[in-house]
Formats: sequence, C-alpha cells, structure tokens
Amino acid sequence: MRTAYRVETVRRAERELMAGLPEGALMQRAAAGLAAACADLLGRVYGRRVVLLVGSGDNGGDALYAGARLARRGAGVTAVLLTPGRAHGGGLAALRRAGGRTVAPEGAQDAVRRADLLLDGIVGIGGKGGLRPDAAALAATAAGARAVVVAVDLPSGVDADTGEVHGSAIRADVTVTFGTHKPGLLVDPAREYAGSVRLVDIGLGDVLPPEPELAALQHADVAALLPVPGGESDKYRRGVVGIAAGSARYPGAAVLAVAGALRGGAGAVRYVGPAGDAVIARFPETLVSDQGPRRAGRVQAWVVGPGAGEDAKTVAEVLAAEVPVLIDADGLRLADPDAVRGRTAPTLMTPHAGEAAALLGVAREEVEGARLRFVRELAARYRATVLLKGSTTLIADAGGEGVVRVNATGTPWLATAGSGDVLSGLAGSLLAAGLGALDAGSTGAYLHGLAGRFAAGGAPVGAHEVAVAVREAWRSVRE
Repeated sequence: MRTAYRVETVRRAERELMAGLPEGALMQRAAAGLAAACADLLGRVYGRRVVLLVGSGDNGGDALYAGARLARRGAGVTAVLLTPGRAHGGGLAALRRAGGRTVAPEGAQDAVRRADLLLDGIVGIGGKGGLRPDAAALAATAAGARAVVVAVDLPSGVDADTGEVHGSAIRADVTVTFGTHKPGLLVDPAREYAGSVRLVDIGLGDVLPPEPELAALQHADVAALLPVPGGESDKYRRGVVGIAAGSARYPGAAVLAVAGALRGGAGAVRYVGPAGDAVIARFPETLVSDQGPRRAGRVQAWVVGPGAGEDAKTVAEVLAAEVPVLIDADGLRLADPDAVRGRTAPTLMTPHAGEAAALLGVAREEVEGARLRFVRELAARYRATVLLKGSTTLIADAGGEGVVRVNATGTPWLATAGSGDVLSGLAGSLLAAGLGALDAGSTGAYLHGLAGRFAAGGAPVGAHEVAVAVREAWRSVRE
C-alpha cells in the first residue's frame, strides 16, 4: 500500500529523525537519491547539460547538492538562482567546488534551452498559493524546454497537502520525492503535474505515524480483500445483490449495472425495475421482480439509481432497507439527505464531480480543483462513505474523517457512457459479499480501473467491454 502524509506530519518526522543524525545527513541522503534518479534518466552523465532551478530553502539545497554530485561525474551544471542572497549556502558552495556555475533568472533562457535535464528546486512542500511572478516566469521558460523536467520532492506551485493548483506550476516528467508520498502527488489536479513519481527512502518509515492522510491500494492489498468462495459456499454466502436501476428511457443502465455485479462475483443478482426484459435477454440468470425492492426477496446489499429517471419512490424504499446500500447517478439526486444520514447500515455514494457539486451547492470546477477537500465534506454532510469518481478516484469513509483511499488505476477511456453503471454493480457485489463500504468502494474502483485498461488497450472502449474485462482484472489481481 502506498501512503501519503501531510506536510506537518512529514516535518515532525524529519525533526525526530534528524535529532539522532549528524548535521546535514538527511539532506545528503535526499540529494544522493535525487542525483541517482537524474543519472538514471540521463543514461550517460558525462558531458550532459543540467540546469537547476533554485529557490531559497532546503528544496533548493537538495537541488544544489544533487547538482554537485552530477557535476563531479562530468555533467555541465548551471544553477539559476531566483534569490542569490538566500540560496542554501552549503549546497551552493558544494556546487561551485564541483565546477558548477550560477546565473541570474534573466540569464536563464539560453541555459534552459540547451539543457538535457531541468531540476526543479524552486519551492518545496511548504509552498502555498501558487508561484510568485519571478518563479512563474521561470516555470513558463521551463515549459518550452526540450529537457526532461525533474521535480524535487514536489512540482513547484502545487499544494502538497491538498493536490490543488493555484496559478502557474512546474509540469514535471518525473518527481523524486523523499521519505513518503505527499497527498498532492496522488490527487488531481496536482498529480498531472508530477509525472512519474519515484520515492527515495531517507529513513522516515520508522518515525512516521501509522495512520496516513491518503492510502493507495496495490495488487496485494486488493487480492487480500477480494471475496473468494470456499467449498461450502452457496449463492447466499457469496452475496446476493439487489439492483434497482434503469427506466424506459435508460434500460441500458440496468443491464450494465447487472453486468458489473455478476462479473464482480455476486452469488446472485435480483433486479427490480422497468428494464426486466432487457436484463433477462442479456443475463438470464438474473432474478427479476416487478414488486418493488421491499418484495424483491432476500439481498445482502442494494444498488440504486443508475438510469432511474424520476423514480424517487424506489430510491426511498431501498434507503429504508437494513442492508448496505450503494447510491449512484439519479439516485443521488432523488435520495432524501435526512434518510441517508439516518441509515444505520453502511451507505456508499458514488458521484462524479458534477453530481458532487450539485449535492454540495458549488460549481463543478470547485470540486475538480479541490477533490480531497470536497470528498471529505460530502462524506461528513451525508454521514456516508463517498467514492468521488474522476481521473483519480477518492474514497472517504463515513463522516469524512480518517484515511482517504485514492485509486489511480483508471484510464481516460473509462470516460464513456455507462462505465459508472458497471462500477456501481461491481462495488455493490462486493458490499453484498461482506466488504465494508470503504473496502468495497476502493476495491471496486481498483478493479474497474484495471478493467478499463485491459478493455481499451489504448483504443476507444464502451461500457459493455469494460464489464467483460472485469473478469480479467479480477484474475490479474489474484495471480
């Protein structure tokens, strides 16, 4: 599991670690890892041109010490000093001893244009509110360079704690981060600026607290959570999920939600709604009822809302059930907030940014720009687990406190009609199998993202193909 910690937590851990180390040892560990990553990207260090974009403080010091190591290996290293009088003294002296040179920002354009690698050490993880004008001008110069751009710990101009980006920021090809991931490296929009992230171990693992701000499941974590039938399993032990979805206008939503549930491992699916004929034609094993959720029969969880149109009565009936419920799409709009808050069984809401914005009464752009803040706010307001869909999917537990799960297995090809319906059925099947709402949401998002990658293969893909590929995603995790 990849974990990410807030800046305050990282700073506290660094101080604790430094108390038992020689002065400067921690920075040297970071610089050594940074220089090694840069050398790996360059392939051949001797004769290559490296430009350091250096601000004040320790972030600039990391860049200067790494630049000194590269200069000693034969690279031509130039440091662009934004504030020459405030550059890290030890790092600057080390660079000059190694044969590196310095220039002022106004003389940077030619050096940047000729560089093979740019090292962004302008602002560290404590930066807030975007780049100042002089740094923003340097970021614009870097954006036009042909060089590989490497960010030191975090791209300058992005918020380490929230993933928000205010104004100009460095777009890195690679970010080399130290000790632990920071939330901004895992959450969009900042994640887009980070490129590929490499973690350098500087010894923080033993002093960081056990509970991070964010956690990203990996294959092994998902494999451990997946419900696998045993010798004594029957359809009820595997989990029966109810699907209340679809309408005369959107029968396909019901078909896709049922597909996600069946491919997600449900022992049986009970379908309630007006699209029964379409569901049976595609999945004859589905148990179809026209008596409403209350009379549909035994289920271990419900999925309600995909393609539901204006069927508020069905949504209310599902919310009254004493089993876990997943609310998606139209169900989010039709659900009575007080009914959601009053539920005693787990509730999982799965909005995209536009739906979350409508529920919160803000603009969609606000949610997209501050995803971590708003997923917590929505979970707190509804006292429900919230899965906020998007390029990075965030899952906050009921109440908005504790660790937020983040999933980045998705692909832009999943931005297609019906893909969310497949995810609803998939996550609903996991709820029915006994997973908690946080685990069902994050495991479902992980498998859904993998399925999108397998189905697309870099080409356009439809929701039906994503549903079919869930089986391959499941198999890849289990293997």
